[in-house]
Amino acid sequence: MAVLLLLMQYKLWFGEGSVREGLELRRTTAAQQLKNDQAHQRNEVLGAEVAEMKTGLDSVEERARNELGMVKKNETFIQILESHPEDTARE
Repeated sequence: MAVLLLLMQYKLWFGEGSVREGLELRRTTAAQQLKNDQAHQRNEVLGAEVAEMKTGLDSVEERARNELGMVKKNETFIQILESHPEDTARE
């Protein structure tokens, strides 16, 4: 009887489908749920950006200016470069 009890305990704690495996699955599931929640939030932000771009040209113009450096007709593009102290020391 004692040997049978020990074998059952071994399977419970170390065998297939053991308590240890169950705890590991819970940790893995929690980590995956966190990743899913983050992806869902990112998808919502991207969906809002897409909806905004479909309805208004202001956001499209802003992205074109910021990301592509585009300017309107008859505009002059001016870029101001900041000088760093080590740049002036070399001159």
